Amino acid sequence: MFGLLCLGASLAAAALPAHASPQVRRSDQEAAREGRAQGRLLSLREIEARVVPAMTRKGAQYIGFDFDSGTSIYTLKFLRNGSVIWVDVDGRSGKVMSRSGG
Repeated sequence: MFGLLCLGASLAAAALPAHASPQVRRSDQEAAREGRAQGRLLSLREIEARVVPAMTRKGAQYIGFDFDSGTSIYTLKFLRNGSVIWVDVDGRSGKVMSRSGG
């Protein structure tokens, strides 16, 4: 039971950046929406379609994402064997920039 609570707490901590206030998240969402409308950014669904299938084939479970409007980077988060994996994807091209964790 304790292990399950620790896992839940870890997932919750990994799902949201500790430094992002609600205003920052709202601003990032607005920037992503504007970028998509202007054709400068790919949609989250397009980014997920490029990355999630490959990660699930490797045994990872998709748990969520963050978007940084300053860099136009989507960070997709996965869980595999109790470890969190972060995959940074360029929102303009859909190219995987880096992968860390796990």
